[in-house]
Amino acid sequence: MANPLFDQLFQPHIGSAAPFLFLPGGGRLSYGDFLTRAGRFAAVLRAAELAPGDRLAVQIEKSPDALAIYAACVISGVIFLPLNTAYAPAEVSYFLQDSGAKLIVCDPSKEDALWPVAEAAGAQLATLGVDADGTFAEQARDRAPQLSATDRSGDDLAAFLYTSGTTGRSKGAMLTQDNLLSNAHTLTDAWEFTHSDVLLHALPIFHTHGLFVATNITLQAGGAMMFLPKFDADQMIALMTRCTSMMGVPTFYTRLLDNPAFDRDLTGHMRLFISGSAPMLKDTHDQFEARTGHKVLERYGMTETNMNTSNPLHGQRRAGTVGLPLRGVEVKICDPDTGVEVPQGEIGVIEVRGPNVFKGYWNMPEKTAEELRDDGFFITGDLAQMDADGYVTIVGRGKDLIISGGFNIYPKELEMILDDQPGVLESAVIAVPHADMGEAALAVLVRSGAGPDLDAIRAMMGVDVARFKHPRDYIVVDELPRNTMGKVQKNVMRDTYGDWFVDALGAAKPKPLVLK
Repeated sequence: MANPLFDQLFQPHIGSAAPFLFLPGGGRLSYGDFLTRAGRFAAVLRAAELAPGDRLAVQIEKSPDALAIYAACVISGVIFLPLNTAYAPAEVSYFLQDSGAKLIVCDPSKEDALWPVAEAAGAQLATLGVDADGTFAEQARDRAPQLSATDRSGDDLAAFLYTSGTTGRSKGAMLTQDNLLSNAHTLTDAWEFTHSDVLLHALPIFHTHGLFVATNITLQAGGAMMFLPKFDADQMIALMTRCTSMMGVPTFYTRLLDNPAFDRDLTGHMRLFISGSAPMLKDTHDQFEARTGHKVLERYGMTETNMNTSNPLHGQRRAGTVGLPLRGVEVKICDPDTGVEVPQGEIGVIEVRGPNVFKGYWNMPEKTAEELRDDGFFITGDLAQMDADGYVTIVGRGKDLIISGGFNIYPKELEMILDDQPGVLESAVIAVPHADMGEAALAVLVRSGAGPDLDAIRAMMGVDVARFKHPRDYIVVDELPRNTMGKVQKNVMRDTYGDWFVDALGAAKPKPLVLK
């Protein structure tokens, strides 16, 4: 029997007394104990008559048991479908209906709300809490662990991850065993993770970053994780001395920098800090290096591809870039209309090809055909440029491109300028409908200290930036809307400020410059 994902990531650790998870209360879980728990969960899946290829949806809080369900799915050949814990029942209903999940495991507190949802979708429902409580845990308690994995091939599906759905219905990205394994091997080597590493893990595990990057790398290397239920800066600082590496989103790093205890003495023993899921500001890079002596390693990936590029572990880590293509991954920058590669340094859409690229979108063959070329290249929708050394710089999403009066405006170009202005913590430039120009650039600025001098910013733009690129107006706010992974939600801002320049008759209308 063969099951590549289990054989390479889990099977070598059966019976091992080596630590896998350190818990914030001082507890620890060995590899052997973790896999025994996963084996009991696999036995529950068999009793529930889930067959290889069936889908299991989970909407539960982060815990060792939540991770053990992932391992149980690998053992059983069941397709794992993790759902954001913030999704409302109506949203969960779509995922169950679309995926055809046979079972949903939810937090006990959500049982009443999700019973009718599961019933309407024809799915079984079980509960699992963070304290090993709930009906799923009860069913597993006295079962013999099933640690003989179901036969699967590398091309068989291992997981569905649904995209955020900001431009329409959420799409279920189908990830194979080989997709996950190839990335685990590549990243473990690229970042030189070993059995000696203890990864500080405060990410959610319903997302590829916390689940398939952090967890699979740890399994591949045989290391351990300091497994925190969520990000808490004080807790991170208290436990960092027991760790060697950390993965996080930019927000993690900015909040750590807000704490004076986060300094060179605290981080001196750390080997590596990695950031992803959203762009990190150059100012954050600079502050982090000045405070700790460490350079954050930034990388780039997607739900559909896992990781594509990374700044080097050894070599120049360039702030503002997402580094170089990973081993075995091809990256090219193409004209979005023709698919032809653009000249070096010009902006185009990123296309990637490699063993990490997903199989397609579940139940969406037309969408799959639109975004996955016959030659295997995936059209990411991310706009970027590549320099002479091969470093990739993301300038935005294709849908974020602003076309004003026939001219293309790339928001990232303006944001980099605005972020450097006094009184500006960060910025977001969005497209807003405009009666004369079709759409125009609107700059949303997050205040720092007393806030920005908008007249000075306009004057600077007049000198340094081509007129057609100028934001037509500026808004000052306390913070930008973000999703759970720290990504700025420009779609939310486009909805919020959609009528900023036009009234119901399409005429320009005045607006105050500063929102309190």
